[in-house]
Amino acid sequence: MGTRIYVGNLPFDATEDQLRVLFAEAGRQVESVKIVTDRDTGQPRGFGFVEMANQGDTTAAINALNGKEMGGRALTVNEARERTPRGGGGRRF
Repeated sequence: MGTRIYVGNLPFDATEDQLRVLFAEAGRQVESVKIVTDRDTGQPRGFGFVEMANQGDTTAAINALNGKEMGGRALTVNEARERTPRGGGGRRF
């Protein structure tokens, strides 16, 4: 298990500072926070990633925050999985 956490169903007005405070509750150590944005518009896409300092903090954060409400939305919090490679987007002629 890693220390990277996927956070889904984020309110679109959530900030990285708000996520950091939420995940740092109960003394958990947060290494980094990243809310994913659309590359064209710069608008948040409703999910992000939190890197925790150790496995114990990762497990505690997932258990405490999965399903917790933030901005009227129930968060989806689980261990981040590696991105699967996608095929090339080239055109065929």
